[in-house]
Amino acid sequence: MTLRDAYGAGRFGLSFELFPPKTSDGMTGLLACVGELVKFNPSYITCTYGAGGSTQDRTLEVITRVHEQYQVPVATHLTCVGLAVPEIRDYLARAISQGVENVVALRGDPPRGETEFRPVPGGLCYGNELVAFIRSEFGEMGVAVGGYPETHQEAPSPEADLENLKRKVDAGADVVITQLFYHNEDFYRFRDRCHEIGIKAPIVPGVLPVTNGAQIQRIAALCGAKLPPKFAAELEKHKDDADAQFEAGVDFATRQAAHLLANNIPGLHFYVLNKSEATRRVLTALPQFKSR
Repeated sequence: MTLRDAYGAGRFGLSFELFPPKTSDGMTGLLACVGELVKFNPSYITCTYGAGGSTQDRTLEVITRVHEQYQVPVATHLTCVGLAVPEIRDYLARAISQGVENVVALRGDPPRGETEFRPVPGGLCYGNELVAFIRSEFGEMGVAVGGYPETHQEAPSPEADLENLKRKVDAGADVVITQLFYHNEDFYRFRDRCHEIGIKAPIVPGVLPVTNGAQIQRIAALCGAKLPPKFAAELEKHKDDADAQFEAGVDFATRQAAHLLANNIPGLHFYVLNKSEATRRVLTALPQFKSR
């Protein structure tokens, strides 16, 4: 199934995002996590891709094992960082040969220790260039791109950020998956602004259930997401109680997802951090997924 199919004909697209584990034990745990998540019949599962291709072999290993073991459609992430066009071509050809039908196309963040993105000689500069390349040479693949309800941190303005997203969609993206956020109103405003400038691709909210207060503060700082003050205070109140923080995070994510589902979204994308319990709890609590 490609991403065009996942959201076509009124289908609801449920998806999960993994990252490549560093150890064999990590891989075992990841596959066990996926075993729980596939019970909800996801439309596809994605796996992230390290800067400069640092995890590309591991990324392919993860998604091909998920695809083979659970017979679920998969998508590889791919960035412009550190790769010339021939290397991008080779990677995508290898992915297709291993049954991968979809790609999440991103410009990518600068490598650790660098503050500015710089393409390698013969590489690509922008996400829309990567989308256009995939469309020109691997047109059968489904393509997702990233969107930023709270504006990408490098964008000079929200308007410039949205124009950049439109270029990616116009280049051939099938769907926009958003960065995580915790104020649903930010997503609704973002979706409305996308529609106003003619972005017709499905806009899918990305949700990260909080399981650890300190961890989410680090993640939110990296991507510019803001926690609601009341929720942040609840996490702080239980800073020495991991179980209470987990329960607070699951409760918040359940309410967040329920509100999104009541407001005409085409799908939900969960950042699961290679763990299933929080997302499983959220989906089990939502009537739309109990029979999936």
